[in-house]
Amino acid sequence: MEHTGIKGLGLYVPGEPIDNTELQRLAGIEFNVDKIENKIGIKRRHIAKLRNTGETTADFASNAAQEAIEDAGIDPQEVSYFIVGTDTPEYISPSTAMLVQGRIQGGQKYTGSFDIGSSCAGFVTAYDAASRMLAGDPEARYAVVVGVYNMPAYVRDGDAFGYSIFSDGAAAFVLEKRDTQSYLGSQFVTDGTQWDYVGVYAGGTRMPVTHKRLEEGEYGLQLLQRLPGDRNVKLWPPLVKHLLQKTGVELSDVDHLIFTQINRSVIEQVMDILELPMEKTTTVMDKYGYTGSACVPMAFYDAVKAGRIKRGDTVMFVASGAGLAVGSNLFVY
Repeated sequence: MEHTGIKGLGLYVPGEPIDNTELQRLAGIEFNVDKIENKIGIKRRHIAKLRNTGETTADFASNAAQEAIEDAGIDPQEVSYFIVGTDTPEYISPSTAMLVQGRIQGGQKYTGSFDIGSSCAGFVTAYDAASRMLAGDPEARYAVVVGVYNMPAYVRDGDAFGYSIFSDGAAAFVLEKRDTQSYLGSQFVTDGTQWDYVGVYAGGTRMPVTHKRLEEGEYGLQLLQRLPGDRNVKLWPPLVKHLLQKTGVELSDVDHLIFTQINRSVIEQVMDILELPMEKTTTVMDKYGYTGSACVPMAFYDAVKAGRIKRGDTVMFVASGAGLAVGSNLFVY
């Protein structure tokens, strides 16, 4: 059986970083800076809308994908799949992945392209799909998988919660066909009864955008119910152990774990439960804010560039998204 591994990495964020003081001024909002910085861990972020860069989801994704292709040193025409994980697409239709393919390959090719909308678990789901499809396609050699987030485009004016947490960014992998096993496995958790906590509800078939909804503020990012503060603390440790049992890998053999980058204090609690030092994880919300489906590969990119993750290391991703969607990957870099 053929296998897949990571050949190239890319990352993109729009504009100059915005710290919490400047954010309050640019967005005309107020929030508890001490809590955001010292508990959540967010000190800076990138927001295209507030920097007036004119960029949106497809721009972020294409730039990250292009860097990953250049980092891999491959001909972009040899890419057989473009898969984008996001719940903030460029359009409802066509897919963002199609736009990325068109920009990079320049026209019609024997290439597959599609989006995966698993909220903030979108990248880990796309990574799993890309790995399995690439391994099973005898003609394919490379796949590009992108996690991208542009939630600030959906944040309504005056929404202090939305602006203080969510930010823009993208990261991409180039996967290649290999003879040796690098992608070890995945595990997912879903609870669709939790769909009505937080999301972008208007714009689909159930809630078309109307003048009435716009006037009443029923559009963009909506927080319908407060998410339980300990949800990920309860979810992540059992998921880690389940995936390890499934793949036959010991926790002591995992060199690095990367979690959804929404709350540093939650990651600290989870690492404590797993009895692992913080040196075995990476947090980047201090630099990038919360970038949803892009945050896990962005943290991985940061860890690789800083030398915290090296070739041959065993790495686990764990990502949670609204809905409820949770996913994990285990692989050797």
